[in-house]
Amino acid sequence: MRQRLLALLLLLPFLAASSALADRPSVPTPAPPSIDAPSYILMDKDSGHILSERDPDEQREPASLVKLMTAYVVFSEISEGQLDLEEEVQISEQAWRMGGSRMFVEVGRRVAVEDLLRGMIIQSGNDASVALAEHVAGNEDTFAQLMNQYAEQLGMENTNFTNATGWPDPDQLTTARDIALLARAMIDDFPEFYQFYSEREFTYNDITQSNRNSLLWRDDSVDGLKTGHTQRAGYNLVSSAERDGMRLISVVMGTDSARDRMQQTQSLFGYGFRFFGTYRLYDHDTALAEPKLWRGANDTIAVGLLEPLYVTIPRREYDNMEATMHLRSNVIAPVAQGDDMGTLEVRVGDAIIAEVPLVALEDGEEGGFFGRIIDDIMLRFQ
Repeated sequence: MRQRLLALLLLLPFLAASSALADRPSVPTPAPPSIDAPSYILMDKDSGHILSERDPDEQREPASLVKLMTAYVVFSEISEGQLDLEEEVQISEQAWRMGGSRMFVEVGRRVAVEDLLRGMIIQSGNDASVALAEHVAGNEDTFAQLMNQYAEQLGMENTNFTNATGWPDPDQLTTARDIALLARAMIDDFPEFYQFYSEREFTYNDITQSNRNSLLWRDDSVDGLKTGHTQRAGYNLVSSAERDGMRLISVVMGTDSARDRMQQTQSLFGYGFRFFGTYRLYDHDTALAEPKLWRGANDTIAVGLLEPLYVTIPRREYDNMEATMHLRSNVIAPVAQGDDMGTLEVRVGDAIIAEVPLVALEDGEEGGFFGRIIDDIMLRFQ
């Protein structure tokens, strides 16, 4: 009971912030809108909560959504010091000959990595994608192996990449859920590069091309990410938007037209932002409890979370949140930082909306000889 009261007290600042809304009529939460797409997902970026979905794990051809992973690999190389934005890439004949959307690089020319990234992200250039893949890994096949290794690390369980462009290949498949995970990682891992996705146009070789994501002109809250289209894949769109500190990710796959994918995405964003809210309840470095440390040099040990805790809930349910800590009984030194200390559970009514591990935020060293003897005696009465 004491630990439950403590957890509830930690929620008071958030509950107090909503007290002004308590006297207003509650806002009903309707069912998600009817979306005309064979597969889609709407995810909150911070909490990972799914607000709406249809067949999100159905494997489909990604088309140019593949270029998200191509960029993710290149950004990783840059972050690890293996590549530089100003570094020049010599354009191969294979890259120059690529069909489909292009940034119109010329064979034999040397082009900066940054220009190729913009050509790939904004202009969806297949030639730029192949040039980057060849520069990073020697050839596109080896680069595809890197793509799949990163996909495995990100938990993209139903994805297989075979090329860097999204060029049609029956073995190249992904899902709406996996693309949402990739978009989430892109935003979190590379905020310094994410701005490329909001740029509306790019000029190279005296040719100006517009970003194919038309939502950038229609909705100021949208700042990415990528379109994709082939005859077999249909029209795909992964987008992200931020309003009042809440960021959503939408993936719509297989619509009949570019207009449809845009309209369905707008419907999903409208629903998510209107009826849901995302709240940061606890930081990862905040002591949520200080249980007794038996046989320890100190009397207590600080317990908290590995990472910040975000929850996404219907706005009308905000005042109904309850947090409860289930702490390990009889914590005995020595304890290492990061050791399991129990769980934190957040409920709305009977529904568990978050259940995360509690860990030791510090080392708990053993105390002196006589202190340990006294604690051993007291433990016998516990």
